[in-house]
Amino acid sequence: MKKSYRSKYRPEYPADFHFDYKDPVTLGRFTMEGGKILPSRISKLSQAQQRRLAAAVRKARSLALLPLGTEAYDNFDRPEPISPKPFEA
Repeated sequence: MKKSYRSKYRPEYPADFHFDYKDPVTLGRFTMEGGKILPSRISKLSQAQQRRLAAAVRKARSLALLPLGTEAYDNFDRPEPISPKPFEA
């Protein structure tokens, strides 16, 4: 009988997943309310994925697709919580 174990990484984001800076809904899942990026131990991403995510978030912030920080946080300008990109299981 095969033992079940809990994976360290998120199964819905494969290793070659491309975080797109033009998709603020997906990037918003990895930012806290104050605008900070979640650490990899909480977001369950690998180090390479976390670096690509951080680069995409920084690019989206510079284009004003995501809020910059706590003073820029506005509850009414948050993107809808449903991502237009479906996840394949």
